[in-house]
Amino acid sequence: MEPKAPFTSEIIHLQNVGAVVDQLCDRLKQDVHYRLKRFGAVVGISGGIDSSVCLALAVKALGPDNVLGLMLPEKDSSPESKTLALLLAGQLKVKVAEENLTDTLKGSRCYERRDEAIRRLFPEYDASTYKMKIGVKQASLYSGLPPLFYLTVIDASGNQQERILPARDYLQIVAASNFKQRARMSMLYYYAELYHYAVIGTPNKHEHNQGFFVKYGDGGADLMPIVDLYKTQVYELAEYLEIPREIIERTPTTDTYTADQTQEEFFYQLPFDKMDRYWFGFENGYSAREVAEVMGETEEHVASLFQSFERKVKTTEYLRMSPVKYQV
Repeated sequence: MEPKAPFTSEIIHLQNVGAVVDQLCDRLKQDVHYRLKRFGAVVGISGGIDSSVCLALAVKALGPDNVLGLMLPEKDSSPESKTLALLLAGQLKVKVAEENLTDTLKGSRCYERRDEAIRRLFPEYDASTYKMKIGVKQASLYSGLPPLFYLTVIDASGNQQERILPARDYLQIVAASNFKQRARMSMLYYYAELYHYAVIGTPNKHEHNQGFFVKYGDGGADLMPIVDLYKTQVYELAEYLEIPREIIERTPTTDTYTADQTQEEFFYQLPFDKMDRYWFGFENGYSAREVAEVMGETEEHVASLFQSFERKVKTTEYLRMSPVKYQV
């Protein structure tokens, strides 16, 4: 066994981005055409970096005539998502379809169920004039305890209120909001079956391994080409694939709640460039001391981070499981 390379701040970078792109495209072409026996691929596009890289990889592997970019907005979506998705689709010369899911989500009472839980904490909340989001505090990252989620509401005048979310209300808001991802998955498979295409999933390594996805929602796909890539590496692919600067420079967002919110604020509690390096150290068996020295952090804080990562992996394992199949 070769000795492990010393931990450095540069260890996360890909050695040959072009070779990785070629490898992923070769796999995509083989898997879509020969393993899955599909004619092409459909990708849900949101103007985010992950879906943009997946669309570009699919086009490079299969050709633009064999790829569909599907926009799936609903009433809470940012208008910027559509603008950037169209910008990329135009650059890649792929066909585009759009399905607004607002009526579907109203039919499942997504917004109604979510707002019911919000009003238990803020009775004055009115979805027509207020904005809302849920998230966690970075300060809790080193506590060694599971994070507390907060609900924030913002009225039409910009006045902001925040309260800790009780478990019952947190679960209802998340369960209701998850209709969004599951409705998108259903529409992706409608178009996949319509064109005899495969569905390309867009989760990266952190989303998959930390459980930042919805089971049978954005976790439902036939292929996941970037699921083994850190966010830093996804950005390296984006540069190589010449993704528009507007997309590369856009702050990663959940685009789930009505108030502006970053992925860091909602779930990760760390900027991706730091998280990538901590996670690399965690999953490759480096000690907290080794990582702390390079990252300019205390060994105690890094040990707490590693503990947090391990807890996320364990508590979200069921999301990555296939159905448990019984034999009699």
